[in-house]
Amino acid sequence: MSTKGLSLFAKRRLRNRTALRGRAAGRPRLSVHRSGKHIYAQVIDDAQGKTVAAASTLEKDVRGTSGANIDAAVLVGKRVAEAAKQAGVTKVVFDRGGFLFHGRVKALAEAAREAGLEF
Repeated sequence: MSTKGLSLFAKRRLRNRTALRGRAAGRPRLSVHRSGKHIYAQVIDDAQGKTVAAASTLEKDVRGTSGANIDAAVLVGKRVAEAAKQAGVTKVVFDRGGFLFHGRVKALAEAAREAGLEF
């Protein structure tokens, strides 16, 4: 696919997703999306096309705090790791999409690792 005309974000996203296909080895993906106000995380089983676990700052327990800071990202990382472990998933590949591994995305990843997910 030609990347001419794509934004830098879209190019990073394609490059990252292509590299993940080679490293996945049948493991589910921990996909992260970050917006200006919220952060979302999902564990996706691409073989079945289903979401195994999900967490975001829009959930009732987290809604009282701001979703646009590192503390909220840490909370979402812990919650998605707990939900994934309950679903029987312990090993994943980290899909940061087109986002840089910095700030809220990095905080979510480190929290998920501390809570028991391996990647």
